[in-house]
Amino acid sequence: MAYLFTSESVSEGHPDKVADQISDALIDNFLAFDADSKVACETLVTTGQVILAGEVKSNTYLDVQQIARDVIKKIGYTKSEYMFEANSCGVLSAIHEQSADINQGVDRKTPEEQGAGDQGMMFGYATNETENYMPLALDLSHKLLKELAALRRENTAITYLRPDAKSQVTLEYSDDNVPVRIDAIVISTQHDDFDEETAMLAKIKKDIIEILIPRIIAKNPEHAHLFNDKINYHINPTGKFVIGGPHGDTGLTGRKIIVDTYGGKGAHGGGAFSGKDPSKVDRSAAYATRHIAKNLVAAGVADEILVQVSYAIGVAEPMGIFIETYGTSKVNLTNGEIAKKVAAIFDMRPYFIEQRLKLRNPIYSETAAYGHMGRTPEVVTKTFSAPGGEEKTVTVELFTWEKLDYVDQIKTAFGL
Repeated sequence: MAYLFTSESVSEGHPDKVADQISDALIDNFLAFDADSKVACETLVTTGQVILAGEVKSNTYLDVQQIARDVIKKIGYTKSEYMFEANSCGVLSAIHEQSADINQGVDRKTPEEQGAGDQGMMFGYATNETENYMPLALDLSHKLLKELAALRRENTAITYLRPDAKSQVTLEYSDDNVPVRIDAIVISTQHDDFDEETAMLAKIKKDIIEILIPRIIAKNPEHAHLFNDKINYHINPTGKFVIGGPHGDTGLTGRKIIVDTYGGKGAHGGGAFSGKDPSKVDRSAAYATRHIAKNLVAAGVADEILVQVSYAIGVAEPMGIFIETYGTSKVNLTNGEIAKKVAAIFDMRPYFIEQRLKLRNPIYSETAAYGHMGRTPEVVTKTFSAPGGEEKTVTVELFTWEKLDYVDQIKTAFGL
């Protein structure tokens, strides 16, 4: 039976994402100057205020206030009327040293025996319904907001946009689980004040449908057939949206974990990513399971795959690996047999995940908006500055967990 499925995304200017981006900028700066840093940083943002809290074990000292201000400026909170502005907001740090009780369970004399930074279960998911093996509703939700942010920065075709925004896409699927059309699109975007609200709403809706949507179609021709004249658009459905960002809603690190992952498809173990160094398996093992799921689907093991791994704090070996293929398996094996083969191919001990995916590098700022999964791997050069004037330039590989570098090995193991 045909059905509807919905996913949402939020922009880089959404208050929770502002918090995520600050937390991950701190991670990157710590790792740039001390690759062995252990960091768990939480950020709270509200009207005119940033509060940093968490635990750190590192050999470097950072100007955390300046790092936070630089992130806020890059996002676009640069005007006093936003009531949250990069140069004038207060930044309070309550960061302290990591608990020795936790650290003793992670650090070992032999690096390979490194224990998991916490207990818990992590999930990775992949589907062949898009080229990047992501659920389509979430993929489109992200793309709508990335393009809206591009329009905001261009400030030509649309000149009234402010940083905060949310999107939501509802797809209709056929009986055989194929997306056939977009049923509804919801976009709420913060904007400058208008003299007259009715005219404002009409203009914003017109600009979204006639400027943003055509740009999305042009950049994603493979999905052009899903757009139609029967889409139910809800553009700023509450009306006026001038008050937004941290002034309109307090933001916290880790409150958008479904936006960060698969938009409600597959499953989620509950652990957030941003602000955590890779010894925290909430982050590293979630990336590792996505890497596994994507390579399995790309290799042709199944059309859709969910991978679960679980850990005990301080223990290197995972408690177990679980595979769900949703009845789409292309191999004559049970899900349990597939899991055994996966365990033989991928070493899921924390140290080996870090090494395989090159996670002890400053690669996390780019993950903190528009999703951690489904992104394009690339090599970039970054420069970081320490308070004493020291500069560190590093070349790093982003989104290594999105690489299809195990497809051949998987095909050999599964006889494909």
